[in-house]
This record gives sequence, C-alpha cells and structure tokens, in this order.
Amino acid sequence: MKIGYWLWWGLKFLAGLFITFHIYALILFIVPPPGTANMAGRALQGTTVYHTWVPIEQVSPHLIRAVIAAEDTKFCDHSGMDFEAIQDALDERERRGRLRGASTLTQQTAKNVFFWNGGGFVRKAGESWMALFIDGFWGKARVMEVYLNVAEWGDGLYGVEAAAYGRFGKPARDLTTFEAARLAAVLPSPNKWRVNPAGPYVRQRTATIQARMNVVRRDGLDTCVLGSS
Repeated sequence: MKIGYWLWWGLKFLAGLFITFHIYALILFIVPPPGTANMAGRALQGTTVYHTWVPIEQVSPHLIRAVIAAEDTKFCDHSGMDFEAIQDALDERERRGRLRGASTLTQQTAKNVFFWNGGGFVRKAGESWMALFIDGFWGKARVMEVYLNVAEWGDGLYGVEAAAYGRFGKPARDLTTFEAARLAAVLPSPNKWRVNPAGPYVRQRTATIQARMNVVRRDGLDTCVLGSS
C-alpha cells in the first residue's frame, strides 16, 4: 500500500515538473530568462556575476558566425539535436574508448536555462527533450539570442554584453571579426582558457574559427539567424 501511494505521488510530481518546464519554456519565448542555475552556483561560490540582456539585433553578426563556426556548424539544419554527430561520437567511443561531446547550441541553451552542470543521464535526457521542444517552438533566432545571453564567458561574465565589455571594453554590437572569434575560442572552457592574455592554444583556435567564419558566411550556415546576405 505504501509503495503504491509513494509511486502515485512520485508520478504526479514528475508530471507536474514536466508541465512546469514546458510552461516556463513558453514564457521564455517572450521574456528573457531571469537567471540560470549556473549563475546562482557561481554567485554562491562568491563570484560576482555580471549579466546584461541584449536583443539579438544588438549583437555583432561576427559573433553569431563565430559561435556557429566554433560550436555547431549544422545549427540551421538540425532540429535541436545533431543525431549524425551523436552517432559519430558513439563510434569514436567504440574505437578509442572515450566519448567526445556532441551537444548542439540548442542543447547547450536547454542545459543552461533549464538544468545544471553534471547530473548524468537524467539531466542529459531532459536537456535533449527540451532542446527539441525549444528548437521547434522558439525557432533558431530565439535559441541563438537566449544562448548568447546566458552562456558563461569566464570570470562571472554571463551573456555576450558582459563579455564584450569585460574583455574588450565595448558593446556586443561593435565586436570585430577577430574579437568575436577570440570570445568564441574560449567557450568550451571559459574559466580555464583565457582571452586576455591568450595562450598558444586559444590563439590557434581563434585563427581557425576566423577561417571557419568565412565558410559559415559563404555557405549560408547562418541564414536561419541573420537571413540571406
């Protein structure tokens, strides 16, 4: 009797949580996220959190291309998850015994907004579902807008406006091609890799991203956000 009772309430809790996540996601189609679990965690660690929301129209197109070039060149083509990249990652694990990341920008957005770092399979499953949901409901431009505004860029800088001022002393709309590539270069590990001063790896990655940005523009891999140029 007790097992059935707790199972019933457990299912009700999960159903309520599922509905709450989706209602929250619908609200965020219109309003900016008030904050993230990652921001809260950094603040509790004693780090000063800097965060200013800016609409995507006030973000340099160079940065949008840089992020696509660095993190997800198929951003405009997939539906929130890149199943081909996931299969490639699983094949590599089978060959080499290690699993590399295959998260899309949409999955990273879902993780940042709705979940937390770590959490294993449960978080990953929730992140994947919410990525599919927001990709379909928000659309690509909104996903990119939210991603750029909640991503961590190191030293308590959250969102591209804080990062642009913190690293280069200017608003996000004025970032140059080089500055955009340099910011994107540290995204995988923003508290380990430095923009100023940049180490050899970050300098090399910056140059690689700049070259890829030309391909992104040439091949129209940014049209779902920036439109046809």
